[in-house]
Amino acid sequence: MKQKKEKQIRTVGKILFIVYILFLVYFLLFSDWYGRTGPAGEYRYNLILFTEIRRFMEYRQTLGIFAVFTNLAGNILVFIPFGFFMPMASKYKSLGGTLVYSFGVSLCVEVFQLVMRVGCFDVDDLLLNTLGGVLGHGLYILCRYIRRRHFAGKGE
Repeated sequence: MKQKKEKQIRTVGKILFIVYILFLVYFLLFSDWYGRTGPAGEYRYNLILFTEIRRFMEYRQTLGIFAVFTNLAGNILVFIPFGFFMPMASKYKSLGGTLVYSFGVSLCVEVFQLVMRVGCFDVDDLLLNTLGGVLGHGLYILCRYIRRRHFAGKGE
């Protein structure tokens, strides 16, 4: 019974992970709402850690709360599901694996943005996205702990 339940959870996790990845690809690379209206005329990039984070904090009054939230918290929030669903959908459940894969996917997105000139390659985004993946993994661990405590001794 326990193996069957684990397999069902993994199947649901895989489906949700695929749906999330499709959403992520669309939202980060093609969404008009996020400013992906077409290629820019030049390559845009930031290779100095904390430059954009500092800029958004310093000019938060001028840029507005929505722009600051979208850039800072949004980059974290968009990767929380990645960190949550990845261990649920795969055999690899370690924090280290989630950290590496979160960074790797974020790096792929940033490189794609640079090469296609949609958005900006930003090392701050790498940091924030990876942090989001790690927070999502923490949420996965918490939910797994609660589920196991709740169902302990109930025949699962």
